[in-house]
Amino acid sequence: MTQINDVPRISDPTDRASSATSEVGSATVKSTAGRRIASVMSSVPGPLIGLIIIFIALSFLSPFFLTPRNLLNILSQVSAIGVMSVGAVLIIIIGGIDLSVGSVVALSSMSMAWLFRVAELPFEIALVGGLVVGALIGLINGLLTAYGKLQPFIATLATMSAAAGLALFLTNGNPVNGFPQWFLAITSTSFIGIPIQGIVLILIFAITAFWLRYRPSGRALYAIGGNEEVARLSGLPIRRAKIAVYVIAGILAAIAGLLVTSRLDSAQPTAGVADLLNVIAVVVIGGASLSGGSGSMLGTFVGLLIIGVLNNGMSLLNVSPNLQPVVVGFVIVAAVMTDRRTSGKKS
Repeated sequence: MTQINDVPRISDPTDRASSATSEVGSATVKSTAGRRIASVMSSVPGPLIGLIIIFIALSFLSPFFLTPRNLLNILSQVSAIGVMSVGAVLIIIIGGIDLSVGSVVALSSMSMAWLFRVAELPFEIALVGGLVVGALIGLINGLLTAYGKLQPFIATLATMSAAAGLALFLTNGNPVNGFPQWFLAITSTSFIGIPIQGIVLILIFAITAFWLRYRPSGRALYAIGGNEEVARLSGLPIRRAKIAVYVIAGILAAIAGLLVTSRLDSAQPTAGVADLLNVIAVVVIGGASLSGGSGSMLGTFVGLLIIGVLNNGMSLLNVSPNLQPVVVGFVIVAAVMTDRRTSGKKS
């Protein structure tokens, strides 16, 4: 009998097909995973990516940046600008703009100081008076835009000039100091380790975010900013909403002025005048469109942190104050361009 050894094995077409199917399945899984990762990355806002990059870079460049004390200092430093930014983003959502925000800070704080030190009213009444002044400036802005049909730029430019002049007129351009200790404690003490002014900032952001997302009157602001005529035909109270938003922005600017006065123990007639560009930068970096109809509290808070972290980090690195605005300008452009690319991918 003949024994046959080492007979060559004929490959089975079924095995080849199974192997090919397995490779195709593996490639499909990898492709699906890649698409999911890309989708997750594209859903991350561009400003948030920029904030993370800046945060990591400064952590390596300065050993003092990541200390708890410095991080709390950042929260305190941006509190006044952050409060102003909340009002600014509400106005931008409805398609407006407020150039008077810095002058309202000065006028409200000087009005409070004048009522307390010159008119000798109780400080609590003077404090309320400062808030009322901010609300009145906001009311004037709202009436000029809603009923006077003035462009927001022109209306708020006029009130900016008037408020700045009145702030100087009240005390002949002289600062006022000597306020009660409890008022100064607002910006010098902490609660559970967090500065009180930081808690005020976070509460204002949280309340406004809830209103914009869950209340009909808050959601209506996006409709007004997106297309005012359609919103009017839908029955939304356009004029009332505009006036309300400008009044809220005026009150928030007054609160920011009180925080600045508390921190300095001095009411300055030029306080807040240089903060206008910072406020607009925060809102734009946060993703709000100057044409109206878009903007969020989360994005604005991220933009606020970008400005605060940048300024703080450059101070720690001893960057010249003359170069700091240049760096901030480049970051603004980079953040906005990144956000536009992210929005384009989502579309």
